[in-house]
Amino acid sequence: MLEHYLDSLVQYGLDKGLIFPEDRYYMVNRLLELLKLDTYTPSSEAVETDLYAILKGLLDYACQAGVIEDDVTSRDLFDTKLMGVLTPAPHEVQRAFRQAYAQSPQAATDYYYRLSRDTNYIRWDRIMKNRQWQADTPYGKLDLTINLSKPELPPTSLAALRAAPKTGYPLCLLCRENEGYAGRMNHPARQNLRPIPLTLAGQSYCLQYSPYVYYNEHCIVFSTVHTPMAIHHAAFTALLDFVTQFPHYFLGSNADLPIVGGSILTHAHFQGGRYVFAMEKAPVETPLHFEDFDDIQAGIVRWPMSVIRLRGADPARLAALADRILTAWRGYTDESALVFASTEGIDHNTITPIARRQGADYELDLVLRNNITTEEYPLGVFHPHAELHHIKKENIGLIEVMGLAVLPPRLKDELHRLSQLLLTDGDLYADPLTAKHADWAYALKEKYTLRAENVDDILRQEVGTVFAQVLEQAGVFKRTPQGRAAFRRFLLTLHAR
Repeated sequence: MLEHYLDSLVQYGLDKGLIFPEDRYYMVNRLLELLKLDTYTPSSEAVETDLYAILKGLLDYACQAGVIEDDVTSRDLFDTKLMGVLTPAPHEVQRAFRQAYAQSPQAATDYYYRLSRDTNYIRWDRIMKNRQWQADTPYGKLDLTINLSKPELPPTSLAALRAAPKTGYPLCLLCRENEGYAGRMNHPARQNLRPIPLTLAGQSYCLQYSPYVYYNEHCIVFSTVHTPMAIHHAAFTALLDFVTQFPHYFLGSNADLPIVGGSILTHAHFQGGRYVFAMEKAPVETPLHFEDFDDIQAGIVRWPMSVIRLRGADPARLAALADRILTAWRGYTDESALVFASTEGIDHNTITPIARRQGADYELDLVLRNNITTEEYPLGVFHPHAELHHIKKENIGLIEVMGLAVLPPRLKDELHRLSQLLLTDGDLYADPLTAKHADWAYALKEKYTLRAENVDDILRQEVGTVFAQVLEQAGVFKRTPQGRAAFRRFLLTLHAR
């Protein structure tokens, strides 16, 4: 049976164009080496075509034979090692990418995305476990996903993770040195990772895809230098240069401060892809004109957060105006709006930028952010408040800003239990899965006539409504007369009218 799965993996590599017929015996012997075998008889069975069934068969053998431990992390490390054998060398991937780019930028990313899926760098079987839906809100259809793609580690794996020695190589998950790395219990294997070198605004970057894509062709563009996240003129220029080279993708950046930034602030990187978020569809509701920038269309976007949209034909001009806005915002204080540029020497103001193309034009959305905390709001004034934490407590980063809620795995079971108890008049306060949702859910019971055929749809819609409220709370200038007046006061410092 082992030979069946081994032959199937080699045939998979041939079918996907990862290897060539001349490589067959070489690949068989490489796989035998990893499986600690020195004999082989070709299987007479028809090959298995499902990659995940093939890998499961090989992993089960490796566990039974004592090649690896039977835990989630060890299995992940080993299946990546197996796929690394089939993955073309970096120079081959880069050459194929350049050849495809000569046809078109889309042909290049199509090739690279397919490769990343075929080599199992993008773990599609796990991504398909995510729960995804859309919800109608005053800001359009927002996207929501319950993130189930990252495996839950059992206690044995967690213990091994804690016991694993700490090393400084690679310095982080985004460092260039991850390419081909074997991994360890506290660092994922990357034998099937092949980043694509890019030059953006004269600086060295690499393109890769997220192994757990949250939306179509979710990519990461990271600096080849391990340097902290920073929003500045060079960042705007790099974003705009990327969408010059890949006009069918957008590219944005998390903010560069805690609370309003992403999960990795220690390594400069951007995120992009081929997806139209609700934010991009949102219209400009208040046109603006900036002094000395007659060639740039600008305006406030109809969005729950505070967004200035710039559009024009010259990316250098957009970057210059974005830098002017950023500089003004970094130093701006309006105590009546709870906006403080800094307190006790700690800076609070920054921007989450997103670049895209609209036909021949460039578009740059600038989302104003502030990470100040108070005794009343210890996690952040412009952060989801406690009454919404039953749905979303985590930071509001780039992906959420654009209109996609990445929700915690716990909600899968909690929402399922909620629907059961709402239909049977169970005590929501008494159940640990539903207690945190009880006040919210009982209000829904008053609002709707809940039945078996509609309860799940209603819960999903109402989770979307909560997410819209989360974004409103993360907005610096609220969508109220007072908030609009405060937004205008800031714009006046830029001589915008």
